Amino acid sequence: MLIFPAIDIKDGKCVRLYKGDFSTVHQVAENPLSTACAFFDSGAEWIHMVDLDGARTGQRKNSSIFIEIAKKSRLKVQLGGGIRDMETLEYYFSHGISRCILGSAAVKNPDLVRSAVKAYGDKIAVGIDAVDGMVAAEGWLEISSMPYIEMAKQMEGFGVKTLIFTDISKDGTLEGPNFEQLRALSEAVSCNIIASGGIRDLSNIRTLAQLNLYGAICGKSIYSGTLNLPSAIVTADIDRLFKKSDLIPTIVQEDSTGEVLMLAYMNRTSLKRTIQTGKTWFWSRSRQQYWNKGETSGNFQHVVSISADCDDDTLLVRVIQDGAACHTGAHSCFFKEFYK
Repeated sequence: MLIFPAIDIKDGKCVRLYKGDFSTVHQVAENPLSTACAFFDSGAEWIHMVDLDGARTGQRKNSSIFIEIAKKSRLKVQLGGGIRDMETLEYYFSHGISRCILGSAAVKNPDLVRSAVKAYGDKIAVGIDAVDGMVAAEGWLEISSMPYIEMAKQMEGFGVKTLIFTDISKDGTLEGPNFEQLRALSEAVSCNIIASGGIRDLSNIRTLAQLNLYGAICGKSIYSGTLNLPSAIVTADIDRLFKKSDLIPTIVQEDSTGEVLMLAYMNRTSLKRTIQTGKTWFWSRSRQQYWNKGETSGNFQHVVSISADCDDDTLLVRVIQDGAACHTGAHSCFFKEFYK
């Protein structure tokens, strides 16, 4: 699953709203480009941007900001807000925007969606924003009589490959996304689903990844500090840890003291078993089999946290150790000090 850090722009500034209410607008960052570049440095591949002025007026008031970020940040830009005709689509695509989102236009002008998909294929996404399961439009100021699932199926029929779903009641609240509606949407259509609204922390990211969604948009959680972007990127795509090798060295550390207990190796399966069970699992290179630390001795390791290093090629697992970690009976495997 991809993580899309978000920047909403109003009057040229990076802002956030609460439940889509324009009266709650507040600035969250100083400079859009430097913020985007920081997202790239944290490991992001995409950025989700919204022109809030465009959503209300249909005008490209902030277009220079989006184009500058597409050119200079090294991120792929997914852009929505006020895109309501083929001319605007052509303008943005010709200036480096990677994906454009049709929102209100998809509700009020289905023919535009057909034409856009025919011309630009999977560079077109449709945003489905809902209140109590009913689709909203015009910057969330108007509520239609169309259920969000019905609209999703209609868009799928038009050939749309990517849908961005927002439960407006969750947006900006940090209360967690609407997992129930996202699950229903994912089961109803074959499109790539991007979750938006309410995402708070890593537990939310894990749950969304378990739904096999295509992506998750994170805004307020990043700015408020409840979600660490590099951690979210790894949580959303554990497989990225194994791009260099099928085995990754894993340092096990006593949580309470920081003492290093042992070094072993994990592959995808043993890491997933560790996460699922809360106890460490490794891959034995000599025996060519999985092993659960403590299965024979009773000296289990209860996982407190798992971290990846800066290069995503080494793991640090902090644990509460039952008994000795070493087969010799020593608490740590590292007891043969030979230089000090």
